[in-house]
Amino acid sequence: MPQPVPAPRIRPWKQQLATGLRPVQDGWNAEVARSTVIHSWESSIINGMFQTADYARHVLKQCAQLHGSPRDTEDAVQARLKRQELLHKPGRKFRVIMWEAALLARICPPVVLAAQLDRLLGVMNLDSVELGIVPLHAALDISPGNDFYILDDRVATVEEWHAEYWLEDADSIDTYLKVWHTLRESAACGAEAQNVINRARRQLGCSPSRY
Repeated sequence: MPQPVPAPRIRPWKQQLATGLRPVQDGWNAEVARSTVIHSWESSIINGMFQTADYARHVLKQCAQLHGSPRDTEDAVQARLKRQELLHKPGRKFRVIMWEAALLARICPPVVLAAQLDRLLGVMNLDSVELGIVPLHAALDISPGNDFYILDDRVATVEEWHAEYWLEDADSIDTYLKVWHTLRESAACGAEAQNVINRARRQLGCSPSRY
């Protein structure tokens, strides 16, 4: 007999964040740590694996304010930074695509965003990172849609304002992989991605990066 298809798990943010931001970060750290290949698409903010402490602080404070969760921001920032240690451990690949809009969103002061863009240029040199930026002017074969992660072939997570969806059936995971690869075809990589990031820096009035 065919195996039943796992139903999506809907995880409301208000429930997840009821005890604060830190437990959610710790749980996600564990999921990433047991994954080998992580695909992600970010349309609105810099990927959490690459965030500076100051940038993460602004993102997490806004999240806490929206959902009325306890303000354990500093603990959550440290947990997010702890996860970034995985970037330097062998055996993992972080295949990240971001929309150029994520580089331009003024969710923090310009000086914080400039430092974040410098950080983004730096992580591009890591062997564990494959980073692509989809320029705003790029032709797209699919709409940008929501942010999502795919952890190996076992789960895809999709973020909405009110909840996070965990999809564990093969068809859903294959769909999100197809979306990822379609967006990847429009992405600038390598030196071209650096040019896109430096263009965002210039809009902040920054001089060219040393990277």
